[in-house]
Amino acid sequence: MGEVKRPAPDDWRRQGQERYLTGAKLAARAYRPYRPEWEHDHCEFCGSKFSCHEGDPESGYSTKNGYHWVCAQCFGDFRDEFGWELDADLPQQR
Repeated sequence: MGEVKRPAPDDWRRQGQERYLTGAKLAARAYRPYRPEWEHDHCEFCGSKFSCHEGDPESGYSTKNGYHWVCAQCFGDFRDEFGWELDADLPQQR
C-alpha cells in the first residue's frame, strides 16, 4: 500500500481551520444554504463555491449545522490530519 500524501505545512489552503475543524464530525451531503437568505458557501480550505446553481459543486462535506463546508478534494487531503469522522447520526448523501 502506498504512502498517504499529506499537504505540506505551508500549503496555501491552511488558514487557521484547526481552531474550529479539528476533530469535527462531517456528513457527505447535498448543498443547502446555512440560512434562507444565503445562496452559496465556500470550501473552508480552497474557497470552491457551493451552491444550487448549475456549474457549482452541489455537494460536499459539512458540519452538522451546515455552517462549514469542505469540498471532496480538501476532505481527502486533510481528513487524516484533522481527524474528521463521518457522523453516523447525520444523513449521508452522495
